[in-house]
Amino acid sequence: MELNVEQLKEAESELKRYLPGSLQVYGVLMLRNRLTSDRMTVFVDRWPDFSVLVCRPHCEQKNDLFKDIMVFANDETRLEETLRKSSVVDWTRYLCIGCSHRHTEIFKAVASEKNVPSCQLAVCHVMILEDVSSLPPVDSSEVSLSSLDESHISLLNRTWKFGKCAEAVRMIQNMVTHFPSCCVLDAEGQPVAWLLVYSNCAMGMLYTLPEHRGKGYAKVLICTMAKRLHAEGYPMYCFIEEENALSYKLFTSLGFTEDPACRFMWLEFNEL
Repeated sequence: MELNVEQLKEAESELKRYLPGSLQVYGVLMLRNRLTSDRMTVFVDRWPDFSVLVCRPHCEQKNDLFKDIMVFANDETRLEETLRKSSVVDWTRYLCIGCSHRHTEIFKAVASEKNVPSCQLAVCHVMILEDVSSLPPVDSSEVSLSSLDESHISLLNRTWKFGKCAEAVRMIQNMVTHFPSCCVLDAEGQPVAWLLVYSNCAMGMLYTLPEHRGKGYAKVLICTMAKRLHAEGYPMYCFIEEENALSYKLFTSLGFTEDPACRFMWLEFNEL
C-alpha cells in the first residue's frame, strides 16, 4: 500500500527503531517529511506493522538514471513475497536498487526467476557520526564558506564521476535546490570544493578541484555540514565504497564509525 502524508511521519518514527540498518530509508523520510524534493512514492507491505518499505522515485521515462529505489526489510520472507508478487517494482524497466547487503541474494534470485539481468554496482561502508562533539577542532577562519546554487550545477556535473549527462544534471539540480550544501569559495566567489546531501540524507559528492587540494578543505566541509545536519535534527552519515580507502581514512579521522555488520549495496537490473 502507498503511504499518505501522516503515515510517512509515523513510518519515520518506526524506522528509527531499526537504525543503523534502516538509515537510508529513514533519511529519505526525514527529508521528505520536512523539505520539498523530486516526487517519490513510499510503499509498505502492510500497515501499520510493516516489514518491508520501498521508496520509489517518480520516473519520467523508462530508463531514468539516478532514480534509485531504496528498500528496507526486517523480514526476508516478506521481502521476497513483495518483490515476486507486487507491482511496486517494475522489472521490465532499468532499475537501480539500494538495499542492505544481507538481501543481495533475494534480489538476484527474484530477478533470475523473471529473466532479468543483474549486476552489483557497489558495496559501501555506512559511516556514522554518533556524537557531533567528537569532531576535531577545524580552523575555518581563513576559508570563505557558502551554499551552492543553480549557477554551480554545470561545474558539479563536469566533475562528478557519474556526471556529464542530462540525468545527472537533474539529480544535482534537485540536491542543490532542495537539500543542504556547503562549498569553499575562491577570491572570485567561485566554488573550489563542495559537499552535498543526497535524497537519503547521506553526505556525498565531496570534491575539491585538483589545484586546490592539500589545504584541508574536505575536513572543513565535512565538519561544517555535520554540525548543520545535527542542528537541524538530521542523521550525520555517508556511504563510502569498500575500495575507497582514502575517504574511509578521512571520515574515520573525523570521528565517523561503522557497524561492520551494516553494509549497503546498489544493484543494477536491465543494464542500459
